[in-house]
Amino acid sequence: MEKNENKTMEKNDKAITTDEPEVNYRGVKAMPFIIGNETFEKLGAIGTLANLLVYLTTVFNMKSITATTIVNVFNGTTNFATLLGAYLCDTYFGRYKTLGFASVASFLGLLVIALTDAIKQLHPPHCTSEDESACIGPTAGQMAFLLFGFALMVVGAGGIRPCNLAFGADQFNPNTESGKRGINSFFNWYFFTLTFAMMVSLTLIVYVQSDVSWVIGLAIPTAFMFISCVLFFVGTKIYVIVKPEGSPLTSLVQVIVAAVKKRWLPLPEQPWLSLFNYTPPKSINSKLPYTQQFRFLDKAAIMTPDDQMNPDGSSADPWRLCSVQQVEEMKCVLRVIPIWASAIVYFVAIVQQNTYVVFQALQSDRRLGNINFKIPAASFPVFNMLTLTIFLPIYDRILVPMLRRLTGKEGGITILQRMGVGIALSALVSLVAALVENHRRTLSLTKPTLGIEPQRGAISSMSGLWLVPQVSLAGLAEGFTAIGQVEFYYKQFPENMRSFAGSFFFCGMAASSYLSGFLVSIVHHTTKGNETGDWLPEDLNKGRLENFYYMIAALGAVNMGYFLVCSRWYRYKGTGGGTVATEMEEKDLYKPIV
Repeated sequence: MEKNENKTMEKNDKAITTDEPEVNYRGVKAMPFIIGNETFEKLGAIGTLANLLVYLTTVFNMKSITATTIVNVFNGTTNFATLLGAYLCDTYFGRYKTLGFASVASFLGLLVIALTDAIKQLHPPHCTSEDESACIGPTAGQMAFLLFGFALMVVGAGGIRPCNLAFGADQFNPNTESGKRGINSFFNWYFFTLTFAMMVSLTLIVYVQSDVSWVIGLAIPTAFMFISCVLFFVGTKIYVIVKPEGSPLTSLVQVIVAAVKKRWLPLPEQPWLSLFNYTPPKSINSKLPYTQQFRFLDKAAIMTPDDQMNPDGSSADPWRLCSVQQVEEMKCVLRVIPIWASAIVYFVAIVQQNTYVVFQALQSDRRLGNINFKIPAASFPVFNMLTLTIFLPIYDRILVPMLRRLTGKEGGITILQRMGVGIALSALVSLVAALVENHRRTLSLTKPTLGIEPQRGAISSMSGLWLVPQVSLAGLAEGFTAIGQVEFYYKQFPENMRSFAGSFFFCGMAASSYLSGFLVSIVHHTTKGNETGDWLPEDLNKGRLENFYYMIAALGAVNMGYFLVCSRWYRYKGTGGGTVATEMEEKDLYKPIV
């Protein structure tokens, strides 16, 4: 009898395994293609975007205000596109198809932008006059062709950015120790290649673009993007390709709809005992305890006589009755939003160190010693990357162990505490930038200048190296807040929403770019008619850029207070609704994704 039962069980097991074929994880073998694709893709995209501000003002003869607005809007649209890319990826196409299509779109976008300089008919005549009114701007056709290239790059970035990390993690078995270590290693290499690509782009490629030839300087990133596409498709046969499982947004919308339908019901006194509790047997999401926040949503899980059940215990109409697990997943997403909002203002200060710092550098002494070499103005943000590269190993190997001994926490400090340090530093970045700009402008007005920057004004005798502290502080702030945000969203979103978690980070940057562009436009038009003059003119010597930086610093200080209030209110995923927030549990971090 027992033998027959054992044979039956073995047959059933075999039947189960044949229904779902075993996944052949290639892990490290797939990394040369994915990491190589990532490196060349970043070299291509960043190689063009790093000097985009200078390209628009010199080749297309745009005013700095117009060019800054276009760059901010482009960056914002690019980052917001990741939300749509994540949705289409998880719901319809899967990561492989999304990345393949997006990579080709990025290549075509870079090719179009390169052609705007290679073909004379696609850009206005080169302007050599110091009088900006004498320069001819781009025609409608030239702008349309340029914006077409930007649109293709938006499509490419919208698919690549939210999918790259997850696709790389798909290649490792999350159920084995070696697979978990491989995922950690991949994340480390991902950020290393990103930093490496940015440093190369902000130095070598920007130098070629500024001092050698725009045609060659734009052709190099385009070639890199072509190599990226080739590498990605060559590795197709060894990739683990995860099929899309449908949109995780449906479950969240069901909670809202069910809660609205039952808005007239009173809340139960002991919801953790009486609410409908059902968890799908194959769910990849970790089990969440009941929390007291957003109690209105609890009504979605209140059972009534009209609610019907399926034989397996699930709700027959999930648009009327949801499980408490669904409700808690919705609460996880809602709790993240106030923290996300604080990141928008934080990034405003960081954005200025990639835009207006370039204009500051153009009107500063960029010579190195007695040699004739000048640091390209668009290369100054590289000090941000250098600081970040140097700081991360120090933080991981020295600061974290030291803080761990003091606090007893595995990470030394909580994720929110790490983000808070960076937000505080962002206000300091703007304050230092204001002081440096005041010094640069004073020297240009009181001391001999070094000549005239075309379409701008006199070049101050202040060394451009004075700009390094503010840019380096921005890199330090990113080491705390930006990386902290990536970790925060990855761990705090439900496991089936990790593509959306990646896009949430970029959406914060997008909103920040739009806010930055809005502030620049408002300040420019508001101060233009004042007695003190425009704060943000083409010639910074005639403006008051330092006042704009002081304003950003004040916003940063207010944002810090807002973040502290939100942090005190926040409850980490997996913790109960107590009065004191505790460090999140890090279990179920590497649940299977296939």
